[in-house]
Amino acid sequence: MFETLSYMMLQQYCWIVVSLLGGAMTLLIFVQGGQILVYTVGKTQEECKLIVNSLGRKWALSFAGFAAFAVMLFASFPLFCATSFGGARLLWLLISLCFLFQTALFEMRWMPAIFPVKKVYEFLLFFTGITGMILLGTGLGMFFNGAMFSLNDVNITRWETPYRGIEAILNPHNLLLGVTVFFLSRVLALLYFINCINNEQIITRSKIRLFRNAITFSICFFGFIAWLLMKDGFYYDPSAEEQLVSMQAHKYLHNLLAMPAVLALLLAGITLVFAGIIRTMINSRFKKGIWYTGAGAVMSVMALLLTAGFNNTSYYPSLYDIQDSLTIENSSSGYFMLAAMSYISLTIPIIALVTFWLYQKKKKSQEKSCKKN
Repeated sequence: MFETLSYMMLQQYCWIVVSLLGGAMTLLIFVQGGQILVYTVGKTQEECKLIVNSLGRKWALSFAGFAAFAVMLFASFPLFCATSFGGARLLWLLISLCFLFQTALFEMRWMPAIFPVKKVYEFLLFFTGITGMILLGTGLGMFFNGAMFSLNDVNITRWETPYRGIEAILNPHNLLLGVTVFFLSRVLALLYFINCINNEQIITRSKIRLFRNAITFSICFFGFIAWLLMKDGFYYDPSAEEQLVSMQAHKYLHNLLAMPAVLALLLAGITLVFAGIIRTMINSRFKKGIWYTGAGAVMSVMALLLTAGFNNTSYYPSLYDIQDSLTIENSSSGYFMLAAMSYISLTIPIIALVTFWLYQKKKKSQEKSCKKN
């Protein structure tokens, strides 16, 4: 089936899959957001236990989502992985350490011998959560704002700053996306609590905090989108032999206007994100906002990544030498590897359905156990 497609069509298909996995990874950060909020929403030990039990060991989901995203990128676009994961390794290492340390803190929650002072534990949990989310958003922001790297004649990457990606946080647009991701994780977590926890006090506190976090998230998100649509982007001419990269005014706005399907996906995603939030806040009986907002987050992030890579756009620009910028054409694997990854991608819906089925089955067994007790 995929062997009949052209090389360019395989490259585009694999970028669509990468964008979808990037959206799914963004949805799964509700786990990190939930871990930050354990002692904010829960005021008693019993309430904290309810929140912890609802999260369970779902932190594995966010790691699985990140791993799937990274593996698909590595196999389909190895030059990107060599450039970003290799060159900006300090940034990605800090993100991984924040996630791991937050998970370790979460697992050691009932071990007072390690952290006898509750406030110290809460601070560390919050600090690793906010740092990991902001750095993750900063890493994603480099898809639009570029990074300080160069490539030689045989595509060997050289990172041109000693900070190995940390310098990206000094870009205000990257930082704005990082803050947006942080508040999105909190919004998703609060919607998840409302959906999964049958406790009026927790639900009431979650709705109060949902209102506050949703306002901040809205300001940051629409600020990022407005800034993105007004900024210049990195364009290359596919018909030229050398495919030289140049700056184009309002490039990402032109991309959305040139790709109505991607624009529709973005608008539908934004609509679902805020439909889930608003309906949860105004309807006391509505508890399924996580499904609306979660699906909207996946669609929105997927549309943004498609905007970053399609329509002759460099998805990973070089700020050191613009001609070293990465595109889906000059950074992809060979034809047969892309075809193999395309076949592998067909298993993603099956895995998602099986995971959802197992989750529902576990949820029902937990509800039966609670009723017996």
